[in-house]
Amino acid sequence: MARPRRLSTSLATVLVLAGAGGLSWMGAEAAATYIETRSAGAVAAALQSGGHDWAQVQTDGLRVTLTGTAPSEVERFRALGQAGTAVDASRLQDAMTVASIEAMTPPDFKVEILRSDEGLSLIGLVPAATDRDAMLRDLRPAGNAVSDLLEQADHPVPDGWPEALRLGLQAAGMTEQAKISVAPGQVTVAALAADRDDQIRLETALRRAAPPQVTLDLQITAPRPVIAPFTLRFVIDQTGPHFDACVATDDDDRARITAAAQAAGMAAVPSCTLGLGAPSEDWADAATAAIAAVAQLGQGQVTLSDEDVTLNAPAAVPRALFDQVTGQLERALPATYHLQAQLEQAEVVQTAPIEFQATLPPSGSLSMRGRIADAQMRQAVDSFARSRFTVAQSGLRTDPAVPSGWTVRVIAGLEAMGTLQAGEVRVTPDLIDLRGVSGDPQASDRAAALLSERLGTGARYQLTISYDRRLDQALGLPSGEECVARLNIIMSESEIGFEPNRSSIAGNPEQTMDRFVRAMADCSDFQIEAGGHTDSQGSEAFNAELSRSRAQAIVSAMAEAGIRVANMTARGYGESRPVATNQTEEGREINRRIEFRLLSPHPLDATGLPAPVTVSGITGETTEPDPAPEPAQGPQLPPMQGPDLPASTAQMQGPQLPHSRDASGMVPMTVGVAEEFQTLDEREENLRVPVLTPDDDTPRPGPRPDSVAARSGGQDEATDE
Repeated sequence: MARPRRLSTSLATVLVLAGAGGLSWMGAEAAATYIETRSAGAVAAALQSGGHDWAQVQTDGLRVTLTGTAPSEVERFRALGQAGTAVDASRLQDAMTVASIEAMTPPDFKVEILRSDEGLSLIGLVPAATDRDAMLRDLRPAGNAVSDLLEQADHPVPDGWPEALRLGLQAAGMTEQAKISVAPGQVTVAALAADRDDQIRLETALRRAAPPQVTLDLQITAPRPVIAPFTLRFVIDQTGPHFDACVATDDDDRARITAAAQAAGMAAVPSCTLGLGAPSEDWADAATAAIAAVAQLGQGQVTLSDEDVTLNAPAAVPRALFDQVTGQLERALPATYHLQAQLEQAEVVQTAPIEFQATLPPSGSLSMRGRIADAQMRQAVDSFARSRFTVAQSGLRTDPAVPSGWTVRVIAGLEAMGTLQAGEVRVTPDLIDLRGVSGDPQASDRAAALLSERLGTGARYQLTISYDRRLDQALGLPSGEECVARLNIIMSESEIGFEPNRSSIAGNPEQTMDRFVRAMADCSDFQIEAGGHTDSQGSEAFNAELSRSRAQAIVSAMAEAGIRVANMTARGYGESRPVATNQTEEGREINRRIEFRLLSPHPLDATGLPAPVTVSGITGETTEPDPAPEPAQGPQLPPMQGPDLPASTAQMQGPQLPHSRDASGMVPMTVGVAEEFQTLDEREENLRVPVLTPDDDTPRPGPRPDSVAARSGGQDEATDE
């Protein structure tokens, strides 16, 4: 009985011990899991707060292992220290790696700046230290809007980057159409200039602004000039083959033309201007055929002016050869070109008038034709003309038969032509005839003085010059752009408003109209548009009609104020051209406006220019106006109407001295060569004339009738006054 009880006690003990062991094992396992989870969470949170997202945490009991690829050795130590704040450092095991040096290479920083009429766009990658706000402030005044699409990278600023970026921003402010690429130490500017002069200005300014450590690559282009008329002149004379004028449409055509000239015997490589305005695509074909024709003749010249071809050959060319070459040229020319061929005859050359003519159109490009003594004098005249004008065409022919002093007369005519804005001068051995338009009211006096100074005394001239007040810089007349700017400023400062949804002007516009009257005093000759604009409230059709009616109301009010509005138009744009947002009341109020716009920079003068006064004279002599008709003499003269004038003082008989003009600052209309305005005493000696002293045998004139003497004395007194 005692033995079974002992066995049951032992079994119970074993079971209790086994249960206690299992519970201990389970508790230890749960405790280890809890410690691992809590340690992992704490370390991960510490790494996250320190910005070490690249690090991972693994736990095994009390041991915490850190893994991952650190950007640098410094970051690895920082992560290890950050993890030590969460658990004891003895529990940490470092299994982290460091990125290779190649992976840490800084990115290629680059900025592309695109400039157009719409504004500017910035695309690329810049260092994080770049002050982007300052960049945008520098760029906004240069364009309407700036689109910032830049990205940043937290890397050190490379060498040459600040200087290159500064130069790129300067280039964006200098250009209107451009693509600017900025890289460390390098700037590339690809831009479109307005013309050749603008291209040179941009290139010079950018090269001056470029610092030494920045490489500047300029790719600035300019549109080719428009040449009218499109002219080519090839000459073979005693000096050899040469071009007086040469133009081509592109490089290929220029190469063909220069090759034809060299085949004709021209030794040097000719200069040929590239431009726009060729009459057809066959320009090079016509030019090479014409050059070959002159080469066949051996002497002569050919001129292509647009589609007109003129072939001139001297009398020394045989008629048979001339006819043969002319026929070949007619067949070789493209169908749209017209040939006029002329073989000079010896007798015609002897009797033909010697003449020089220069024409200056309003565009300012001078063209010359006529005769000159020799090639050296032709070069002198061409050089003088180019120093004073833009020479588009020089068709001077050498002729040894011109009279002595011919070149001086030609240069004098060109110099007098400098007083004109447009016109022509014709020089013959007997007369210099100058006609045109000038903005100088004293242009005739100045031209006569220049002719006298250049030619001396005894040269006949005739001046027919019209005065155009719009060309007179002394008057300071506004341009069309300035007129429109004045009107828009007045409109922006005025308190003119309109009744809601109506075109009636609200309030009293009298003060604003008074300002319009003053502003339009010299502007009514320009074509100006009054444009009405509305906000987006209402339908498009209603807004368009409302804006037009309001613009017309302003124009009508200006007409009622006495302004000439014959050249003004009214147009409604509705809501199509907002200048502010329509989402706010302030923006809608800004959009409801009247704007003036210039339609053409050229004025339309309804009155026209005053009739020119023709002045004829001889250099070295004072030009006097044409004498008035002789008054009727005798008893048939009707009595003078009007109040009686006081009797005139008896006048001294004999030659009279002219009144001194020192007080008024006037000078004679014609000043001779080396002649200066003299005082009265200095001129007295020049004005002395021989006087016959009467004696007893000298016949005396009979007395005049009292009525005639009284009338004659009154007329003399009126003339003196």
